[in-house]
Amino acid sequence: MKPILASLLAFGLIAGPLTATPAEAQRRSDQGEARKEMRAGNILRAREIENRILPMMKNAEYLGFDYDSTAMAYRLKFIRDGRVLYVDVDARTGRILRRSR
Repeated sequence: MKPILASLLAFGLIAGPLTATPAEAQRRSDQGEARKEMRAGNILRAREIENRILPMMKNAEYLGFDYDSTAMAYRLKFIRDGRVLYVDVDARTGRILRRSR
């Protein structure tokens, strides 16, 4: 490595290679698994799940979802009155598994 480049890296003036945290790597893995399972027809699309759940969550702001490939479940995240709420949904059937209160 050239001395100038090494100096810039050492002083933090330019960034080195970015690496994913374990949580980010798992999220990417889960997203890839979700795409694979959707293509195979094993799970419902996230939009289908959202279309079922969002109307039930009146007065709550929807923040997004995560997919858990191990549980084959979506976790939808909402906020209402400053409180975060979660709705876990079976990705195969669309059935609500649990809701936080």
